[in-house]
Amino acid sequence: MTKLSEINVLLTGVGAPGAPGIIKSLRLVNERNISIIGVDSDIKNSIGRGLVDKFSQISNADDPNFIEDLLDISKKNKVDVIVPLVTKELFKLSLNSSTFSENGIKVIVSDYDKLKLVNNKYELMNFAKQISIPVPDFRLVDSIEDFISKCYELGYPEKTICFKPPISNGMRGFRILNDSEDKMNSLINEKPNNVFIGFNEFINIARQSSYFPELLLMEYLPGQEYSVDALANGKQSICVIPRTREKIKMGISFVGETIFHKEIINYSEKIIEHLGLFGNIGFQFKEDEFGKPKIIESNPRVQGTIILCTASGYNMVYNAIKIALNEKPIQYKIDWNVKMIRYWDEIFIKNSNSFRL
Repeated sequence: MTKLSEINVLLTGVGAPGAPGIIKSLRLVNERNISIIGVDSDIKNSIGRGLVDKFSQISNADDPNFIEDLLDISKKNKVDVIVPLVTKELFKLSLNSSTFSENGIKVIVSDYDKLKLVNNKYELMNFAKQISIPVPDFRLVDSIEDFISKCYELGYPEKTICFKPPISNGMRGFRILNDSEDKMNSLINEKPNNVFIGFNEFINIARQSSYFPELLLMEYLPGQEYSVDALANGKQSICVIPRTREKIKMGISFVGETIFHKEIINYSEKIIEHLGLFGNIGFQFKEDEFGKPKIIESNPRVQGTIILCTASGYNMVYNAIKIALNEKPIQYKIDWNVKMIRYWDEIFIKNSNSFRL
C-alpha cells in the first residue's frame, strides 16, 4: 500500500485521563506516519507528556494569550491539524478558526453558536424536545424558592429528582436528591464520591451560601446509561457508535461495551443533521424506568473513551483528521459488542525523560 504524506497533529489537554487512548488510536494508523505534538498547561504531571513525539506547555483556555501561544506552537511544529480535548478551549478555537486556517492549520471544531447550544444541557434538551427526541422532564432554576417549587412540580418526593449545572464537565455538580439514604453507612463504608444528598441538606447549604448557581433540575432516569461517539462532516453524520457505561469513576467510563442501538443512533444522527455539527461529537443517553433512552447531555469534542471505537474496528479520531484535511474517510467495518475494561497504568519521569516498566 502506498503511504500518504506524513502529517503533524497537535492534541491539546494531553494530561486528560482519556488522552492515552486517543494517542494510541493515532499510533495504530498504518495509512501514513503521524507525528503527535501534545500541549498541556501542566508540564510536571501531564500523562501525555511521555506518550507524544513533542510536548509544549500551554496557557489555560481563559488566558488572553491562549490563541497566540497555541498558534505559535503550531507554526513552529508545522502542525496540519489540531484536535482539542478540552471543552473550554473549543469556544476560543471556534471563534479563531480562521486565524489557524490562514496559516494552513485545520481545527476540528464546530461553529461557535452550535457549540454554545450542545454544550449547555438545558439548551440541548430544549432543542431535542423541539425535534421530537425524548428528554427527561426538566426545569431550570436560579433561586432557592424556585428550586423548592420546581422539585415539587417534578413530583418530589414521590419521584426521584436530580440536578446539575447546565454547563459542567464530568460529574461536577451532579447530585441525586435522596432523604432515605443511611448517611452513617455512606460515611463509613463508601468512598467519598457519593452523589446522593438530602433535600433539606441541600437547602441548608444553599441558604448559607452568598449566591445560588443556575441549576438544571430533572427527573432521575434509573436505567442503563450510554455514551455515543459520533463523527460528522458539518452536514450529516459519518458514523455513530453507542456504548454502555457500566462502571463509572469520576465521570469516566471504566467498563463499557459497544452496542448497536438503533434508536440512539437515529437520535444522534438527527441532532447532527439539524445542527450541522463538525468533527468528533459525544452524546449521553440514559434509559427511564420503561427502557426508553433519553438524551441528557453532549460533549462536542473527542471523548476520552473513544479508544473503544478503535478497538471495535473504527478509528474515529483518525477519520475526523481525514475529513478536516478534505480526504475521504476510511470505510471501517464496526465489530459490535466489544467490551472495554479500563485499568491503571503508569508513566515515570526522571530528568525530563519518561519511561515505562
